[in-house]
Amino acid sequence: MAAPETLHVRNVVLVGQDGAGKTSLAEAMLYISGQTPRMGTTHDGKSYMDYDPEEIKRKFTMSTSIAPIPYNDYKINLLDTSGHPDFIGDTLATMQAAEMAMFVIDAVAGPQVMTTRLWHEAENMRLSRSVFINHIDRENANFDVIMAQLHARFGSRLGAVTIPIGVDRDFRGVIDVLRMKAHYIDGNNDRIEDIPAEYADVAQAARDKLCDLVAEADDELMMKYLDGEEQLTQEELEGLFDKAIAQELFIPVFVGSTIVLQGIKSLMDDICTYFPHPTAHGPIALADGGEILVTKEDQQPAGFVFKTLADPFVGRLSFVKVISGTFAPGVEVVNSRTRKKDRIGHVYIMKGKETQDVKSAFAGDIIVLPKLDDARTGDTLSHTGDIEIAPLPFPEPLYPIAIEAKDKKEESKLGTFLSRLTDTDPTVRVERLEETHQTVITTMGEAQVQTILNRLKEQANIEVDVLPVRIPYRETITKTAEAQGRHKKQTGGSGQFGDCWLRLEPNPGKGYEFLDAIKGGAIPGGLVPAVDKGVQDAMAEGFLAGYPMQDIKCTVYDGSYHPVDSNEMAFKTAARIGFRAACEKAAPVILEPMVNMNVTVPEEFAGSVMGDVATRRGRIVGTDSNDAGDTIIMVRVPYAEVITYAKDLRSLSRGTGSYTIEHDGYEQAPYDVQQKLVEEYQASRNN
Repeated sequence: MAAPETLHVRNVVLVGQDGAGKTSLAEAMLYISGQTPRMGTTHDGKSYMDYDPEEIKRKFTMSTSIAPIPYNDYKINLLDTSGHPDFIGDTLATMQAAEMAMFVIDAVAGPQVMTTRLWHEAENMRLSRSVFINHIDRENANFDVIMAQLHARFGSRLGAVTIPIGVDRDFRGVIDVLRMKAHYIDGNNDRIEDIPAEYADVAQAARDKLCDLVAEADDELMMKYLDGEEQLTQEELEGLFDKAIAQELFIPVFVGSTIVLQGIKSLMDDICTYFPHPTAHGPIALADGGEILVTKEDQQPAGFVFKTLADPFVGRLSFVKVISGTFAPGVEVVNSRTRKKDRIGHVYIMKGKETQDVKSAFAGDIIVLPKLDDARTGDTLSHTGDIEIAPLPFPEPLYPIAIEAKDKKEESKLGTFLSRLTDTDPTVRVERLEETHQTVITTMGEAQVQTILNRLKEQANIEVDVLPVRIPYRETITKTAEAQGRHKKQTGGSGQFGDCWLRLEPNPGKGYEFLDAIKGGAIPGGLVPAVDKGVQDAMAEGFLAGYPMQDIKCTVYDGSYHPVDSNEMAFKTAARIGFRAACEKAAPVILEPMVNMNVTVPEEFAGSVMGDVATRRGRIVGTDSNDAGDTIIMVRVPYAEVITYAKDLRSLSRGTGSYTIEHDGYEQAPYDVQQKLVEEYQASRNN
């Protein structure tokens, strides 16, 4: 495939709910354009686009794949993305690489949760949008109902460019409203005829709607049109079409069926003719607050990595949107994050999992560069390294699990795998929490977790145990108490002797303080730091349930020593004994970590969420609303009660809810919670 000129590239990202037919649409366009010998399907595991073993097993798209389609002297880069909420990070990153977001919508189910969420994301990115209503041949499909739903949810700027000839089992073709012709598919042939008489009025009404929307792209024509002086001519309508789409004045809606391949060819024609080319998209934000335009080939090479993939056979692959200049083998680029210089060895285009070498790629195109080992998703590559695209908008992962290798000898191997995982997937966070002695992986949800675990086993041959995430409880005291710590040991030679009196006081919010109140040399000054160290060691071990202690003031005010047998070790031991003895009288308690959450849900689910918060010992501290009319519920709740809230909120709100979480101090845990933690600790010690 020769490198296309910038103005002949069309980058279209397919987005929407799982099951709407995004992958099927890509497969249909590949087939119709002659790029594949057959129509691949997800359900039989023979899709060209969904080639990953996990995708084949689960029968839905989990990761972006690309279908580069040469068509009528143009190149259409179709970017097929996941519609599953657990993989939304990959979808959002891919949307950054396109000029057009095409929302694929099922003709029976209509626009669903992920469609709405991604629509607003596309608005924020200032992406042009279009809609393809798929499966119009399904039972109970209704074009008019779906159009009404689209207008109600997304506004009046949507207009039908194609309308169906029949629906359900009667579907047999589409009407091209722009050119006022009927299209029928006979095998692989697109048969064009006059519009059937019974559809003449419907087609004319749809065309009038198009004229209303498109006329806004030209002020002079708009005034004439509104004054009723003249109707838009065919030439004027087609001349304004691409301008209206690029300016987001008009959102085209197409209809068809990927099963019977109706409406696909006319869609491809319109993508090439009217969808925005890379230079029409507008400026791309830079990290320093500036902007950069997609420019033609006569500039220095620059591009950004919108996806990285660790292929077990090829190695690391970096998916790059070329912003300016020409990328070709031998060109040197600098990573703006690492400042590392790399020489490009190969330039690939990918069709599903198949790679093909190309000699060069111009601005606006999408390519894949192998073996850039330090490149991560979101990095910018340029000739000098002085260009840096603004960070991609990744959602915060909120679903944690703890894992450990079944075979301790494989811990290092596990660490290497997890490090590579975070490099290729920014929606995964891996932390080693020394306080709880756990490796914690935080993801977007259960499906993403299961995918990681399967790849650990199948690609890295590592067996792991999945464990509950340990909550970082704390302990403290609530009363002032005093006690003696005395340690005496005789072992035949020089012995050990340490004796100290300690006073413990609550110290809320001030952490740990140690005071030396020794008078008259009861304990030599050189041994007092050993008392401090012994107390801190005892606090780290906890008193009730093995959790670190905090907010305690400790004063050493008396004691005694032996001129021969006293040493640092003896006084550390004495301090530990004294600390525990004082704790027993100081009314120790367990503290639980608290979080502040802002839960955002449509108003219809607010009551259910509030009720659920109450069952989790949460306190509602306020409510608000956003511009979309959703309710924002502000909650303070124990962290232990919401550690798996991502899954629970999805169920409560039918996938429409979201939340943010911020850790905010500790509060005393209820008696029953403390008792359970103490019993679990004692049982673990006995085992």
